[in-house]
Amino acid sequence: MDAYLDIETTGLSANYSTLTVVGMYVDDGLGGQVLQPIGSEISPRYILDVLQGVDTLYTYNGRRFDLPFIRRALGVDLENLFHHRDLMFDCWARRWYGGLKAVERRLGIARKLPEVDGRQAVRLWQEYESNDDADALFTLLEYNKEDIVNLKVLRHKLGL
Repeated sequence: MDAYLDIETTGLSANYSTLTVVGMYVDDGLGGQVLQPIGSEISPRYILDVLQGVDTLYTYNGRRFDLPFIRRALGVDLENLFHHRDLMFDCWARRWYGGLKAVERRLGIARKLPEVDGRQAVRLWQEYESNDDADALFTLLEYNKEDIVNLKVLRHKLGL
């Protein structure tokens, strides 16, 4: 069983920022399930329960950002608990540089929300938190869902 993981945060440093969404797409080979705890729902137990039975965890820049952020924020070292494959390095080996969205554009991987990026994700969370804006939360979760589902598409385009 494989899982694809991407986080959303209030900033780039785990020392000064917090996790807002932990997106996990768990694929058992028969179909996938998307789970996205938000805010106070995010806990080590929740993440470990979702990932129970996973053989390989896939990320994009997860080795440098997502997994260290989770380790610092929650005290869970996912890289030690699971086989981890950071697809960014597979892309770099093919000279496909840039963030996930740039690589997706290069490979023709479509997005429903191409205008949303990490900076916008922070603003969406702030709108949700400050104004209880359900539309902002919905957009943030859809953006995160595209990230994790597209990781599987990218993995297949890489032939992995």
